[in-house]
Amino acid sequence: MVVKRKVASALPVAAAAVVAGELVRAVYRRDLPTFQNQDASGVFGDPSSPPLRIVALGDSSVTAPGVEDLDDVWIRSVAKGFADRYRVELISLAVGGAKARDVIDGQLAEAIRLRPHVASVSVGSNDALRGTRPGRFRLELTEIVERLEEAGASVVIYGMGDLGSIPRLPPTLRRIATRRSEIFDRVCRDVAVSSERAVKVHTRGRMLTAFREDKTLFADDLFHACGRGHAVFAEGAVPAFEAAVAIAKRFESQEPLES
Repeated sequence: MVVKRKVASALPVAAAAVVAGELVRAVYRRDLPTFQNQDASGVFGDPSSPPLRIVALGDSSVTAPGVEDLDDVWIRSVAKGFADRYRVELISLAVGGAKARDVIDGQLAEAIRLRPHVASVSVGSNDALRGTRPGRFRLELTEIVERLEEAGASVVIYGMGDLGSIPRLPPTLRRIATRRSEIFDRVCRDVAVSSERAVKVHTRGRMLTAFREDKTLFADDLFHACGRGHAVFAEGAVPAFEAAVAIAKRFESQEPLES
């Protein structure tokens, strides 16, 4: 029994190692293009409208390499959707390739300093693909959310769809990537459920199937989403952001949020 337990406990670690190794080989394929990370920050809406500051933390799902028009980046599209009611200030701190630990070390302090009404956290895919243990990711995501909430923000946790649908990944990796994305998305859900001010984007519906069924939603690097893919991201994110803004407003009278 002891031997079986040791073997069973070693399986997730072995799978993570396979994911990490195969990912490195897939990402550095020389027959595919690479794209630069981008800054989706901007200010939208009537200056006389009530202020709404959104700070985006995360990885290349926010920096949007492969998206030609910045207005197509999902976080920018969502932010502009509030411009009819608010003077929206969107500040992106995201860095391509970031894992949860990188967000803590390189983005979180600045996000807290900015005192956002809503903080968007889109991280976890690199953790899932590069071998981070789910338990460690849970601890790190919890720290991110708790510290943002302590700063007075409501938090949108994006989570992830099916990473196994990424065309750039070799077939041997896709089943493991699918399973790992399910596990890490569940962690995101659990962290949101345990929080008073956090909301998770629903990523187990259309977002899950769209990228499996339509490979044109990916950029030419076959790894990141293109503008049409970001439209799917934005569609999924809108309800969570509406809820997060409502939460921020509910707490505003108790803990005034700075503009």
